[in-house]
Amino acid sequence: MSWEQNIVLKSPAEIELMRAAGRVNAAALAAVRGLIRPGVTTAELDAAASEVITQHGGKPVFKGYGQPPFPATICASVNDELVHGIPGKRKLKEGDIISVDCGTLLDGFVGDSAFTAGVGEISANAAKLLEVTERALFEGIEMMRVGKRSGDVSAAIQRLVESHGLHVVREYTGHGVGRQMHEGPQVPNYGTPGRGVPLRSGMTIALEPMVLVGTPRTRVLADQWTVASADGSLTAHFEHSVAVTDGDPLILTLP
Repeated sequence: MSWEQNIVLKSPAEIELMRAAGRVNAAALAAVRGLIRPGVTTAELDAAASEVITQHGGKPVFKGYGQPPFPATICASVNDELVHGIPGKRKLKEGDIISVDCGTLLDGFVGDSAFTAGVGEISANAAKLLEVTERALFEGIEMMRVGKRSGDVSAAIQRLVESHGLHVVREYTGHGVGRQMHEGPQVPNYGTPGRGVPLRSGMTIALEPMVLVGTPRTRVLADQWTVASADGSLTAHFEHSVAVTDGDPLILTLP
């Protein structure tokens, strides 16, 4: 797919539909966050998200996506698992960190967002990782303005992360979102200011800093979905779907 040729500008009415999908997705993630504690399985978290989405008339957009088809509503990625972890029988333990990514299709539009949280008490290094990754997301969001380019967004994320001695992933990126989960433009978590696609009002992009402690390198596990750090070090992932407007950036996946 040519990302630049698949950019779809949204009307104000369509952006409102995306906000509705985003609110349902936020509610699903809030339900998951409320269950995170030692002893809970990732399958239980998945069931909670699925229940919220279906109760609101939505559809879990991740389920059945890709090849092999993704089997769950959420991606649940623990510790060194960066993204795309498959929920199952795994029980969370004190000191773990878990990244939860979720997508909701409602009235033809997608809301896509993610967070990383600690399980009970976590280490100072893990807490720093979470804080920096979430801050990087909002650094990127601040750059999503008419007159900026996608490289300005990417560079802001990279600059914040690397200033704290951490690393951004290279192989996986943010992306346009709308009627499809993946539209243009592609927005990496690293880049050069002033380069890339010009940002225009009506663009809707899922920004998702994916940050690693050890190195930027990753590996895909035997399930063909889960992406983990190559060196086994901790990882984190935060994401919001955001609209470029004629004024301030509009976060579409807030409660």
